[in-house]
Amino acid sequence: MSRLFLLLALILFTSACATEGTAETASAESEAAETQGMADLRSASPEGASIFFVNLEDGQTVESPFTVEFGLEGMSVVPAGTDEEYSGHHHLLINEDMLPPMNMPIPADSTHIHYGLGQTSTELDLPAGEHTLQIILGNHLHIPHDPPVVSEKITITVQ
Repeated sequence: MSRLFLLLALILFTSACATEGTAETASAESEAAETQGMADLRSASPEGASIFFVNLEDGQTVESPFTVEFGLEGMSVVPAGTDEEYSGHHHLLINEDMLPPMNMPIPADSTHIHYGLGQTSTELDLPAGEHTLQIILGNHLHIPHDPPVVSEKITITVQ
């Protein structure tokens, strides 16, 4: 009787593990398809398009609050949701070590600031110390272009 019970328990356990693995595989496949779908939503950028800081340079010292001006060449700035060829809106990355995924919408949080109204400047109030800043252009869906239009990362010191 105990052998029968052990055999039954083993069959149930194996069945549960197989079902769980199948669910994980299906979830991974679904996530991969969603990521591929997002890649299809990237907008093209023209050769030579560039984005840059107009009034800040790497190594500059500023007093907070300070103005940041965004520059863009080869493309136009439009509000988020506006789907026009060779256009997008700015996103400012503050103290980010890595760029966000290029096939997904840029996150919106305290270190990924969206300028979805088409703003070309902003006022920042950062604490004293060193900070890195970088700009990335997002399309109408906040997804980076293909190829991505990204500024050089600069380091500033706030007094």
